[in-house]
Amino acid sequence: MQVMQDKSTIIPNNSITFLGTAGARWMVISQILASGGMWLNLEGTQILLDPGPGCLVQVAKMKLNPALLSGIIVSHRHLDHAADVNIMVEAMTHGGTRQQGKLFAPADALDSEPILFSYLKKYLEGVEVLQQGNQYAIGNISFTTPIKHIHQVETYGMTFTTAKHTLSYIADSRYFAGLENHYGGQLLIINAARLKGDRPYDHLSVPDVKRIITSLKPKVAILTHFGMTMWRAKPWLIAQQLSQETGIEVIAARDGMNYELSRLEEQVEAPE
Repeated sequence: MQVMQDKSTIIPNNSITFLGTAGARWMVISQILASGGMWLNLEGTQILLDPGPGCLVQVAKMKLNPALLSGIIVSHRHLDHAADVNIMVEAMTHGGTRQQGKLFAPADALDSEPILFSYLKKYLEGVEVLQQGNQYAIGNISFTTPIKHIHQVETYGMTFTTAKHTLSYIADSRYFAGLENHYGGQLLIINAARLKGDRPYDHLSVPDVKRIITSLKPKVAILTHFGMTMWRAKPWLIAQQLSQETGIEVIAARDGMNYELSRLEEQVEAPE
């Protein structure tokens, strides 16, 4: 009898893989960029964050193994962050043959018109509701949801803590005074959907991003979740400009990019 060998990709420990960098409806609908979310491997604990449309396809292309996941986190119920949550729960739990992992999501993503099919709940070790100011644990790491964002639905960013690093993810939000005061750490991942802040949309623009980076002074900031105006302006050029203006290394994420947290040790603290 021939034994099938596991040919899955080994994700480096303490790293983040960007399964997709598309944000807002037109980029997601066009699939100019993929919209799969992020795969975190922190202290050996693997977490899927915001599995948007095509997440499963990107996971398969990259030969990642969903059976290694310990949890799935959804920042909010919009399709570009949650469309593939059901199939990824199926994948994480081996089609329900192994009770495994937890799902974390805001209350309005689990109540009326829930993002999770009811039959899948029993496949999971549990479902936890994200709330402002709470702390949660997955495997070897913990994370907090420090502040409720201003968005069309209940939305939270996160700050993750490992043995050596603290990193923050600022999810979709309109900018509001003090937003940045609730986040911190050596690495900042920020959804930068819009080029200009000329209209009152519930997404961060480049001027908002600059203000946040300047205030927080992370060692590295990674931009992702690009809308059409950002894509047309070439996010890598925007990141280069922000690096020059802030003195912080700013990177525009790319589909499939893996960022190892060990790179943070190479960074010099930004001058005051």
